[in-house]
Amino acid sequence: MPKKLIKRYTPNPDTLKNHKHLKIFGDLLHDANLWHLNRRSAAGAFAVGLFMCWIPLPSQMLMAAGLAILFRVNLPLSVALVWISNPITMPPMFYFAYLIGAYCLQQPIQHWQFELSWQWLMEMLNTIGPALLLGCGLMAVSCAALGYLTIHWLWKLSVIRNHSQRKQRKYRNKQK
Repeated sequence: MPKKLIKRYTPNPDTLKNHKHLKIFGDLLHDANLWHLNRRSAAGAFAVGLFMCWIPLPSQMLMAAGLAILFRVNLPLSVALVWISNPITMPPMFYFAYLIGAYCLQQPIQHWQFELSWQWLMEMLNTIGPALLLGCGLMAVSCAALGYLTIHWLWKLSVIRNHSQRKQRKYRNKQK
């Protein structure tokens, strides 16, 4: 079941191979392991995708693709999971990461008014930057580990369930 569900929602490999931003990886995209879907590649892809969605930098998809190639996990799934952090979910995700970081650094919560200026950005990087980066790092590692373990466990559970159902069908067929 997990394999069918995951395949339904992952992007087409040919589309990703021809994507203008992913062409920088060249022949590395032709590695068959990047497109294969099994327990190890799916769990690893979840770890990569969930890790990268917490990194507050542009080009998360490119970095996720690079990590998928490096760790030889499913590339389409890694890239697709980065979209958990999208323009709608980013503000609450990064605010939560900031709260976690501020708590860990034992800093008071800073309240700020958004301005579109270089000076405001530099000031915010100095005041909330350390807490935000620490929180993002902690959430990235936590979500990656939790995603890896959850997918690994669910896949294993599905294999065990399918094996048990096959055994029961075999047993019923013998009794007939």
